[in-house]
Amino acid sequence: MSAIDDLRKTIARLRAPDGCPWDQEQTHASLTRCLIDECSELLDTIDRLDMPHMREELGDVLIQVVFHAQLAEEAGHFDLEAVAREVNEKLIRRHPHVFGENRLETSEQVLVQWDAIKAQEKGGQKKNDAIFKELPPRLPALMFAEAVWKQIEKKQLPADGVVDVDAVKALGATLDEAELGRRLFELAAAARVKGLDPEGALRLHASQVMRDVERNTAVAR
Repeated sequence: MSAIDDLRKTIARLRAPDGCPWDQEQTHASLTRCLIDECSELLDTIDRLDMPHMREELGDVLIQVVFHAQLAEEAGHFDLEAVAREVNEKLIRRHPHVFGENRLETSEQVLVQWDAIKAQEKGGQKKNDAIFKELPPRLPALMFAEAVWKQIEKKQLPADGVVDVDAVKALGATLDEAELGRRLFELAAAARVKGLDPEGALRLHASQVMRDVERNTAVAR
């Protein structure tokens, strides 16, 4: 039996009636945060070229794939074999220059062909009339910043001089979801006008906050 089969059996066992209460409660929707978190941790290992931890984080992402496939199988939709089969067929179909006779010489040619095959698969209908291009529905940098602040609060870490804690608390007391959404959107729009990357800027700042708080904590000890 392969390691993939072992993992599938483990996930199925966790979901069984006599399995783990937490795993039994999960749904596709409830696991979305876990998927984003695991992908973000994998990206961090890639950025650092940390191969031992990359292997571990790839495994954590694989858990999410197998878990979602298990949920779909239980509901009678599809299983992991169907997922692997479909994506394998797609790779072969979109690489006729490898698996067929049409040889290509450059990456640019490959990308043009990929887009043409993809458009054909979608019925030849590109979404040129769409106002917005399709975008990922999550912003990992926001989640990262939120997680950093959560740890500061939970562990009562020394953030004075790094973050204006009083201002944060005062601002939090006045915010509701609509106002938060408006402010975040205006900041993102202003960044676009200025030619700045809000995602990268927030990630860098949150990382700096984390490092500064860690330094303060070390000094306090």
